[in-house]
Amino acid sequence: MQDFKHLARRKKNFFQRHWQSAALGTAVAALCIPLTVMLIRKGAQAVSVWKDTRSQIELKVRSTSLGDELFSTASSLIPSAVSNGDLLTATTPDGTMLNLSINPLLQQRVQRYLEQTRPLYAIFVALEPATGRVLSLAGYSTADQNWQQNAAYQVYPMASLFKMVTAAAALENRKINPTTVLEFRGRLVSETPKNWDPSPKGRNNRMDLTDAMGKSVNPVYGLIASELVGKEQLAQTCNRFGFNRSLFLPGVPALPSPAPVAETLNDLRLQGCGLDHNLQVSPIHAAVITAAIANRGSMMAPRLIDQAIRDGKELKIPEQRELVKVISPETSNNLTRMLLTTVTTGTSRKAFRNHEGAKLLSEMKVAAKTGSIDGDNPKGRYSWFAAFAPAEQPRIALVALVINGDKWKIKASHLGEQALSEFFRQDR
Repeated sequence: MQDFKHLARRKKNFFQRHWQSAALGTAVAALCIPLTVMLIRKGAQAVSVWKDTRSQIELKVRSTSLGDELFSTASSLIPSAVSNGDLLTATTPDGTMLNLSINPLLQQRVQRYLEQTRPLYAIFVALEPATGRVLSLAGYSTADQNWQQNAAYQVYPMASLFKMVTAAAALENRKINPTTVLEFRGRLVSETPKNWDPSPKGRNNRMDLTDAMGKSVNPVYGLIASELVGKEQLAQTCNRFGFNRSLFLPGVPALPSPAPVAETLNDLRLQGCGLDHNLQVSPIHAAVITAAIANRGSMMAPRLIDQAIRDGKELKIPEQRELVKVISPETSNNLTRMLLTTVTTGTSRKAFRNHEGAKLLSEMKVAAKTGSIDGDNPKGRYSWFAAFAPAEQPRIALVALVINGDKWKIKASHLGEQALSEFFRQDR
């Protein structure tokens, strides 16, 4: 009989046949399951940490940029802000309470003076030079009640305020000093640059640059631009002072201030003394420039918010920061010295002599510059006044722009004198 035992041995059930593989698979599964659970947990933790980190980064970015984002909003809320002692507070549409940097008494004095004198258009900006805090931002118009809302951020012909930039360029490059004397032809307010060259035969006008700054002599600063500085160095200085670029962060809605490069010698002279109508600046930029000269050449970013509170929690706002170093401390000192004559023997001496604040301001040194020019947008006669005081340790820098029609109401220097008188009266 044939033996089938060897066949019976091969005919085992499935488990019998694969028990070793099953045992191995079970062992592997026993090891993999905890490992898989651990990996899932680690992955979930990683995702959670990533989300938390992203949220923290986003919150940090939002907190860091809060003040910048709210600058234009805070600016629009100034007219409706509430005075609470030394504070001016405003509330945003989302309920955020803002403590503004505005000086309430200064703001009220400026606004009241504009309402009393009723100029066609006027805008006023005051800053704390060392920090960039906005101390006042006020405007008025009898022609357009909505004009002042954005007036501080629009650009207008800079006029003779630009003489400060021309002087800074020459001082930085050691082409002049405050006692330098230049010869020229033409009247002090001449607008015809081809007639300014001194005659080799003599009988020219002579004036030192400090006196020429106070009297705002066009031929002198036109010749400085063309004969001593040149268009390349003047263009470089304009760039340092923030022209032809977006100087401020997006939250400050100021248009870039254009300063085109002069094409001809006469164009350069007109630019150097501020007679180029295409050379324009916004009042807030002009105030920042004035504050930088006062602050030993350090240009600070304007700040309008001291504190922001939402749902009972204080929000983080940007700290004070330097935008750029525009000039050296030595140039700042020399330029300040040149600007002192504007209110003593120069173009704004009458404004600082005949008003109630004359005695108070006569006790301190005020560095200042005036400017005047015709403009078309809006149409009128533009009067500028820039100043800082006390000159040796400046606490306030300001710029006023008044646009008059055929009938003059006030000059910008009158508004500036009122503001300075009020600011320093608060110390008494």
